[in-house]
Amino acid sequence: MPPAPGTDFPAKAVPLREDVGVLGALLGDVIKAQGGEELFNRVEKARLAARDRRSGDSEAAAELLSTLGDLTPNDAQEVVRAFSAYFGLVNLAEKIHRIRRGRTYLADESGPQPGGLHAVIAELAEGGCSADELLAIIRSMRVVPVFTAHPTESHRRTLLLKDQRIARALVDRIDPAKLLPRENQAALARIKEEVATAWQTEEFLRIRPEVADEVEQTAFYLSDAIYRVLPALYDQIHTAFQKTYGSDITEKINKPVLTFASWVGGDMDGNPKVGADTISATLFRHRELILRRYRAELEDLFGRFSHSLSRVDIATDLRNRISNYETEMPAILDTISPRYRDMPYRVFLSYVAARVDATRADAEHAYSSPEELLSDLHCIEESLSEHRGEHAGQHRILRLIRRVQTFGFHLATLDVRQDALMHRTVVGHLLGAEGFLEMDREQRTALLEAALADPAHTPSNIEQPEVVQALAVIHAIKDGLQRFGKRAVGPYIISMAQGPDDALALLYLAKVGGLEDENGCTPLDVAPLFETVNDLQHGPATMAALFDNPVYRDHLKARGDHQVIMLGYSDSNKDSGFVASRWALYQAQIGLSETCRDAKIGNTLFHGRGGTVSRGGGKTRDAVLASPPGTVGGSLRVTEQGEIIHAKYGLRGIALRTMELMLGAVLEVEARDDTEEAPDPRWIEVMDRMAVASRQSYRSLVYDDPAFVQYFREATPIDVIERLLIGSRPASRRSGAGVENLRAIPWVFAWTQCRHILPGWYGLHAGLEAVRAQFGTDILKEMAAKWRPFSNLLADVEMVLAKADMPIAGQYAKLCADVGDQYYSVIHTAFDETCEHLCAIQGTTTLLENEPVLYRAIQLRNPYVDPMSLLQVDLLKRWRAGGSTDEELLHALFTTVKGIAGGLQNTG
Repeated sequence: MPPAPGTDFPAKAVPLREDVGVLGALLGDVIKAQGGEELFNRVEKARLAARDRRSGDSEAAAELLSTLGDLTPNDAQEVVRAFSAYFGLVNLAEKIHRIRRGRTYLADESGPQPGGLHAVIAELAEGGCSADELLAIIRSMRVVPVFTAHPTESHRRTLLLKDQRIARALVDRIDPAKLLPRENQAALARIKEEVATAWQTEEFLRIRPEVADEVEQTAFYLSDAIYRVLPALYDQIHTAFQKTYGSDITEKINKPVLTFASWVGGDMDGNPKVGADTISATLFRHRELILRRYRAELEDLFGRFSHSLSRVDIATDLRNRISNYETEMPAILDTISPRYRDMPYRVFLSYVAARVDATRADAEHAYSSPEELLSDLHCIEESLSEHRGEHAGQHRILRLIRRVQTFGFHLATLDVRQDALMHRTVVGHLLGAEGFLEMDREQRTALLEAALADPAHTPSNIEQPEVVQALAVIHAIKDGLQRFGKRAVGPYIISMAQGPDDALALLYLAKVGGLEDENGCTPLDVAPLFETVNDLQHGPATMAALFDNPVYRDHLKARGDHQVIMLGYSDSNKDSGFVASRWALYQAQIGLSETCRDAKIGNTLFHGRGGTVSRGGGKTRDAVLASPPGTVGGSLRVTEQGEIIHAKYGLRGIALRTMELMLGAVLEVEARDDTEEAPDPRWIEVMDRMAVASRQSYRSLVYDDPAFVQYFREATPIDVIERLLIGSRPASRRSGAGVENLRAIPWVFAWTQCRHILPGWYGLHAGLEAVRAQFGTDILKEMAAKWRPFSNLLADVEMVLAKADMPIAGQYAKLCADVGDQYYSVIHTAFDETCEHLCAIQGTTTLLENEPVLYRAIQLRNPYVDPMSLLQVDLLKRWRAGGSTDEELLHALFTTVKGIAGGLQNTG
């Protein structure tokens, strides 16, 4: 499969074109060998017809439909797998090209790679920031990517490992001209082997994964690629300072600026499989995995640290520690070979390794905390520093120190999340308050305050099943904090929080469950999550009322007067549409930050961003730079959804780039915040008008028209998605076929599959038209040129529109016999109007005219997504006609879902 014709590859992208060409030819060989000439010819015929259709050939569309019509489920599945395999290789080739471009910048002394730490630090230095000022900002930064599971994440770990091996082979031939012919052929042979074995591997599990499977999947990225490249991130900071200021700051960053968290195993919201047991098991597994990595690294250091006392001395502190360990742990000394007794670092590392083993086993001589381990490691580093060890191992021990500082004994902080309604139900039982759910917030707050203030309070109904489960979670958190340390458990997030009583309800549960320290304080951060547009708008008032509550204020004081507040991107978009959601989130960040400042409370805004634009996704760097002035505060906590973790952290080079872009953005925003001007008040007025009009348009279609749900359920493959066995969490929060009951992720996933991608743009046409009528077009052009939040919004929508395909969407609309034409006409008209508005504002004639790299990436894919989409339509029609019971057709549909997701690089 060659690249789509007409795809423009500038000189710097020629290696990408060559990689895609080589990989496409290799895939063709595999298809012939594995599926036979008939399959290969069918795929080629479909590919050529899809290509010609995109080129405007009026007969090609009919040819494509004819080629793909009435295939057996197995034949359809094989065709889809061929295209899906192509996209998998193209995606890998693009990642390798990103790594190649990064290396090019490193080799070119003309300037650093844009967006990277070196570029940001150099730019800030040119703007007048001193080394001390930047160092102070870096030392105060708190950046936390939070990994989540994903009910539409369709990558099997077995296939992820194959991807990594293919990527390593591609890296080996990153510059084929410098390889011997046999080296190039060996790399291609390894790739072909992985592609062929992947072809023979089942793409989908036949059973739904358990929470433990998702924990392993997430921990795989943390303990593999991220663990390996993390020290290089600090090396980049040090190199950037050295080149920019001529100063060495190696010893001046003594705590991590980047740490990790996870929801996997702790997110109970709507997932009955998550609870006390999974919280405890996840915390234990996290510790096991990270201590195992430390143990392997200590073993490696043992092999390298052959320093002999006859050649070099050691520090007095190290000598004393060895002596103490010989006394305290004589059995370990007996295991050290006599030939190593003259090698003090090996002797000392043997004791350190033994204590790590004891920590894993909860045995005698275990480290009581990561700080104790760090003390031993610092002792080695200081000894090396004092005795000519700069190039004799010091850097290696510093790398391990950075890892222990970051991952501790917990790998990733485990957040806990539960729906506020569930808490209210449980608390109503415990208080013995009949009608608690029907009370107003003030009444609930008063009851909770009284119970929290009463030391003799006795809870009721503690045998109720919901109460037992909720208190078991509190006990698991308490045990986790005691066994694994205070960093092991993160904030407790309250979904759909609406009032101060929701936060007090959690403090009350903690009190009843015994989660209080010696001072009677709850050692847990309470994090309200505002999810709908209405809740976001009322968020500042809710937090102000909470800060005024004396019970909660005492809790905050014990937590260092710092508040975590989470913002929900997915549900606000599903609730009110893309534009209204974006604007509500922007205003909420300002209002919440001001509320916290007025109350003299520090805060971290926790961004619950999804992987797609429709759920707040997009480039993290752009989103951070578009934050309202004064709302970041050197702190970024953001979800990394399961669907994009593989894309952002699956390969070491990409993981490193992901992390440095994140840090660079926070550094840049924090350094500029004092000087950035507030947006023009006219722009605020424009956005207010746009948000209202777009929300009205979106809700009138999605919620106010009762027949629209039929179009959604028939013109999208939502019924297939609901049957996919790829996540432990159900697709719906509650029973019922309505849009309001469906989770945001499958809602977006379904619209993406059918190429409408409606949640990522619908409503904007009405918003822009309302603004044009009231304010004119010139102010929109001004905002696009001068205001990053608005230009980002347009860029995100433009990308979504470019991935959508209305003619293909029209084929899906035909699946909805009764109202398909009606709704498709409305959507198609809105789509065209949105495209026209965007081009008018940006002064372009086509989408992505100013984004050639993104345009090329989409052009590489869209022609070859089309055959899979048309196959999906045909299979859906046949499957539903048979009562949705044919398992062969369903399995073929599963394959189309995965293939289209890979081609568009989007799920939910």
